[in-house]
Amino acid sequence: MPGFAVYAAFLLYPLLRSVQLSFYDWDGLTLGKWAGFANYQEIISDAGLRSAFGHALVLMLFFAVIPVCVGLLLASILNRAKVRGLPFFRTVVFLPQVIAMVVVAVAWRRMYAPDGTINDLLHAIGLGSVARGWLGDYALALPAVGFIGSWFETGLVTVLLLAGMSRISGSLYEAARLDGAGPVQEFFAVTLPSVRGEIAVALTLTVIAALRTFDLVYVTTSGGPGNSTSVPSYEVYHRAFELGRVGSAAAIGVTLTVLILLISLVINKIGDREGSR
Repeated sequence: MPGFAVYAAFLLYPLLRSVQLSFYDWDGLTLGKWAGFANYQEIISDAGLRSAFGHALVLMLFFAVIPVCVGLLLASILNRAKVRGLPFFRTVVFLPQVIAMVVVAVAWRRMYAPDGTINDLLHAIGLGSVARGWLGDYALALPAVGFIGSWFETGLVTVLLLAGMSRISGSLYEAARLDGAGPVQEFFAVTLPSVRGEIAVALTLTVIAALRTFDLVYVTTSGGPGNSTSVPSYEVYHRAFELGRVGSAAAIGVTLTVLILLISLVINKIGDREGSR
């Protein structure tokens, strides 16, 4: 009972309060006016808000899909090669996870700057024509922010998959080799089916990270240039604390919460179904 009381006070009450506020037109200071579903209708009708949710879905590719693909490759190599000093490599790939996202964002913002490390490297290898202010480019700012997410999440995914692969019995690989399977066939016939549970966990964690990311966007681009990197969590902050539209911000937050729950349920449902086969 005490545990439920703490859970209700710090999670359920704020959530229900947000749902209540989402039905009001309120600036945070004066009395709010009942707005019905107007704040939710605005999410559908406002092109900027639709773009913000679209950007969050694009970031899922960088935060979840790319790290899982790269993590599978890295974990397979490290697991099969029986690399000496594996704990050291595991620590190195996991290192980004122990750095605060704000610190990561500041470091990458400096690297992406017109006189930053990335442009210096491009000039050094004769690709100076490609150099630019990456976070100020309308077309490339969102992929540039997403790439930071890929770099940040790959270590976590690799360590999760390595833990799963370490539990695979060597007899399964020996049986596959006796049947004439090569390294690629072994990966698809033995390794991949054995780590489906870890893949589902990794996708759930990284998808949630992609959809709720705020500090990375706030520090690197503040949603710009224009609104080309704006995401729902940044819109919640922008509308609540800069525009004084608390009701609209609450509606965006509630919609984002529902979206995260639905996507997480779908990923776990697919993972459970594949695991039961």
